[in-house]
Amino acid sequence: MAGPESKQDSTQEPFPWQLGVFDAHCHPTDTFASLDHIPRMKAGALTIMASRGQDQDLVRQFAGKYRIEDENLASLCKQENVNLPKCIVPSFGWHPWFSHQIFDDTNSVASDIRKPDAMQHYMSVLTPTPDDHDFISSLPEPKPLSELLAHLRENLEEFPYALVGEIGIDRSFRLPMHWAYDKQANRDASLTPGGREGRQLSTYRVQVGHQRKILQTQLNLAGKLKRPVSVHGVAAHGIVQETLEETWKGYERRIPSKRQSRQSSNAAGAPENGMASQPDNGELKHQTTGTKPYPPRICLHSYSGPVDTLKRYLVPSIPATIYFSFSCLVNLSSRTDKAVAVIKAVPDDRILVESDLHSAGDKMDQLLEEVIRSVCKIKGWTLTAGVNQLAANWKRFVFG
Repeated sequence: MAGPESKQDSTQEPFPWQLGVFDAHCHPTDTFASLDHIPRMKAGALTIMASRGQDQDLVRQFAGKYRIEDENLASLCKQENVNLPKCIVPSFGWHPWFSHQIFDDTNSVASDIRKPDAMQHYMSVLTPTPDDHDFISSLPEPKPLSELLAHLRENLEEFPYALVGEIGIDRSFRLPMHWAYDKQANRDASLTPGGREGRQLSTYRVQVGHQRKILQTQLNLAGKLKRPVSVHGVAAHGIVQETLEETWKGYERRIPSKRQSRQSSNAAGAPENGMASQPDNGELKHQTTGTKPYPPRICLHSYSGPVDTLKRYLVPSIPATIYFSFSCLVNLSSRTDKAVAVIKAVPDDRILVESDLHSAGDKMDQLLEEVIRSVCKIKGWTLTAGVNQLAANWKRFVFG
């Protein structure tokens, strides 16, 4: 795909908000009080992630208030959106930071599903094995995975354009310690419960195998319902890639060799203009018309992996379309050589931008402008061309 026109410095140009700016990944429902700022924001649409039990219905509530209707979609898909409606694209799912709160009952017979003892469950999914009974007793009662999936499906079916996310694997995250009584009594009531909120971190992590199971089941449901996903990966780029590859194993595209392409062209005859036709993108090994176990489109949010890993996501045999999203908070706070090299390596039609911010309003707009200016400078794009390219990419990612 041809990229946007180039220009070496886009940092001083007026910012073209009127073209349509789309946040591919954010968490404003973490700060409930900030949601009233959404109508006054400059960004045209926010892709809002759910992450835990306390915010699934909250995302659903605000997605209903700023629902994308057919007429909104027509406006969103125009080249320029001078009177862009404020829209929310909801994304429902369980973040790996909260995956320990789920027990896997998906292999149980319906009549034999028993809720596990909370102590035994947490001792089986946390590492190192907890010996602090006060810490374990402060954790919520674990929920069955089947219930999570049923609720997830219900939300996705209510919102035809909803994504699955934020989901993924995080090997570095440690659970926060339980609340001290005096601090819990004085916690900030404007924040949605369930987050860290400044608590000290414990030594406990969620076992990777458990995180992987929770991720796999959500990826499979996204595949069944043909929904895109937003994936979190920290200190786990290889494991995330392996988990994604497992979902499309056996569904890879057959890519004809150069010899096969030449033979096909010769058999079909040369075109009248004398120019060779372009080979197609290959066909799926499983020629099925039903559902598939992998999501059709995948965003690796705030992608921090190396260029070599990125290139492995771009091989033509992969049947899903992989996008890479970048934020100032994670990727460009110091603009390292690694981040610059990765952004340069991402194909122009596979790059997205995000704020990854936990409150709506001016700060979210500011972060979106900053990351777009940075991406345009790294890519050598004018702001107008870059904003248009990023908008087109977001629309393809969300709507297909």
